[in-house]
Amino acid sequence: MTTGQVVLITLGGTIAMAGSDGGVVARLTGADLLAGLPSRVDIDVQDRPAVPSADLSFAEILDVVEQAAKAVSDGARGVVLTQGTDNLEETAFLVDAVWPHDAPFVLTGAMRNPTLAGPDGPANVLGAAQVAASEAARERGALVVLADQIHAARHVRKEHSTSVATFVSPDAGPLGHLVEGEARFLTSVPRLDPVPTPDPAALAATRVAFYPALLDDDGSMLRGLEETHQGLVVAGFGVGHVPGRLAPVLGALVTAMPVVLASRTGAGPVLTNTYGAAGSERDLRDRGLVPAGFLHPYKARVLLRLLVAAGADRSEVAARFAAYG
Repeated sequence: MTTGQVVLITLGGTIAMAGSDGGVVARLTGADLLAGLPSRVDIDVQDRPAVPSADLSFAEILDVVEQAAKAVSDGARGVVLTQGTDNLEETAFLVDAVWPHDAPFVLTGAMRNPTLAGPDGPANVLGAAQVAASEAARERGALVVLADQIHAARHVRKEHSTSVATFVSPDAGPLGHLVEGEARFLTSVPRLDPVPTPDPAALAATRVAFYPALLDDDGSMLRGLEETHQGLVVAGFGVGHVPGRLAPVLGALVTAMPVVLASRTGAGPVLTNTYGAAGSERDLRDRGLVPAGFLHPYKARVLLRLLVAAGADRSEVAARFAAYG
């Protein structure tokens, strides 16, 4: 690898799909993705076995992070990862949580596969590479680039199942845009200290449950959770509410594991001190639940699993989530 290159790591996904009688499947290599693109960025391709994004694991993404870190140590200016978009908001956050380098780590994908008219993959790969090579993108952690928009991994969400404009950052908006092949940043998100990468065996043994608050829920799915899991993220109504009958159940679980309270709405923070009824955010906080701030519940689960697997105590878990507002 030549010093100053951008390294492209490929994981498959819609961006790498080709046609078959049984539907499109991942067949395209990194070289295929770059074919025909303007040679404005020096790119070194490192293909990995194609994996549907629905089958990706924490371990696989952390292995990619290790691969990317080696590339940076060897002189790469930045890293681009292509993958499926189904859970890209979670993998991007996972990368951002542990990435310690100044070099940009940029994730991208596609919504239209190459067999369709107007596939967005080529433009997204080029845009991601241009951001990864940009001096302005340094010290910003993990970024997500699609449709000429640059998003912080902390805030980005996929909000539509098919639209090419699916990736948005409801709380913060995009950090910047690609203009004439140049990354132009309009705002920034302060970086947080990276979370220690947990031991693989500890990570594999750590199970964190996800529980959405639902209308007329009786909490039966929470029974016995302390025997099977080491953490829980609750996606509460609105600013952080659950049915009152669930409050004592969640309070009891706090004695066995960290329980984090996020909002299922997809934007805005969990409150801490406004409503006082049973099952309200104030009641749940008093019972020991940890507010997730502005962190989306899917990402809260990523962070909690990393922290629990790394051996974080309750005070560290609370401090880490407090940093997200």
